[in-house]
Amino acid sequence: MGIPILIIGESGSGKTTSLRNFEPGEILVFSVANKSLPFRKKLDTVKNATYGSIGVTLKQKQYKRYAIDDSQYLMAFELFDRAKETGYGKFTDIAVRFRSMIDYISRDLPDDTIVYLLHHSEITDSGKIKAKTVGKMLDNQLTVEGLFSVVLYCRSDGHRYHFETQTDGYTTAKSPKDMFNLLEIDNDLKMVDGAIREYWGLNTEK
Repeated sequence: MGIPILIIGESGSGKTTSLRNFEPGEILVFSVANKSLPFRKKLDTVKNATYGSIGVTLKQKQYKRYAIDDSQYLMAFELFDRAKETGYGKFTDIAVRFRSMIDYISRDLPDDTIVYLLHHSEITDSGKIKAKTVGKMLDNQLTVEGLFSVVLYCRSDGHRYHFETQTDGYTTAKSPKDMFNLLEIDNDLKMVDGAIREYWGLNTEK
């Protein structure tokens, strides 16, 4: 089974920048919002990615790593497309479709394939920081973080960028014990990829 990993953070916190140390051919980036990468290096990219193009490409199983950037737009764009529909059924449909993508990654991809979902965060009324969705009606249908074993929270003070590996009581960050050994690590997704593969004994390239 493949491994989905959730990376959450505010816009500008360094989520996409964390891809900077991968080399072309090591990862395929699904650009949902068709953004340019925030660094000079060119990575293999699928522009204007949708559920359809993501599904077709994943089935080809050509890469060991994928990144969906920004994955919350898959939900947001579907809601915009269905804005004129009345009733609450569309929120259930949006939740089911997002979960179905995660289920496919977990169920049908090879064991050594990791898919990173780079996802915006939001603050709840209680002050908690969680993965952004399209509203409370969808949150009642789906707890996004519950679909992942590893959730890293990307944070920046404007000068330093890092991942938080465990919750501080306010975020939904989590990771298995001893996977990273530190509460804060550099926002280097290639380093994270190596740590995950070592921890779970996945195949790695020489």
